[in-house]
Amino acid sequence: QVQLVESGGGLVQPGGSLRLSCAASGSTISIYTMAWYRQAPGKQRDLVAHILSGGTTTYADSVKGRFTISRDNAKNTVYLQMNSLKPEDTAVYYCYAWNVRSYWGQGTQVTVSS
Repeated sequence: QVQLVESGGGLVQPGGSLRLSCAASGSTISIYTMAWYRQAPGKQRDLVAHILSGGTTTYADSVKGRFTISRDNAKNTVYLQMNSLKPEDTAVYYCYAWNVRSYWGQGTQVTVSS
């Protein structure tokens, strides 16, 4: 059983930056594929980025070049560095872990607005 707790969300102006953290407990995440998803009001939950246990990363086209996913297995934490934020990035961001079974965090709100 893995518990995931996201933090770092908030209100930011367009062009600003935020760093989301996902702290895991209950199991080491080193063998897990980790990912960030987001869900805007009235829309489906979409993949933002994922990182394999070996470190390979993949990004949604909408965030390529602006967002960076990383993992610190020693701290059992995954990060999402978000730069050059746009209003369309506004959503609840969820952490996700997968290895045979999948787990979700409770989400953290990111609002990009002037």
